[in-house]
Amino acid sequence: MELQRRASQIVPWVGIAVHLAIGPAYAFAGLLAPPWAVATLWAIWIALLVMAIRVRRSRPWLAAATPLISAAVWLGLLTLGERLLGWTA
Repeated sequence: MELQRRASQIVPWVGIAVHLAIGPAYAFAGLLAPPWAVATLWAIWIALLVMAIRVRRSRPWLAAATPLISAAVWLGLLTLGERLLGWTA
């Protein structure tokens, strides 16, 4: 029981730290995407960070999953922009 409690305290912070580490990838999106798309990506990234911080106690595993969601959004938006809108580096 103690291990489970400690994990639910540590795991969300690890997820938030990894989410912060993904931030530079969002900055480098400007090499491929137009400014409006980069601004949209940053808004999503910030919203995910706020969400992770707010739910870290009530839903620690959702906070831990934030980097996966963040990476999927980044990859998905850039892929769609490349395929549908012709974004190129």
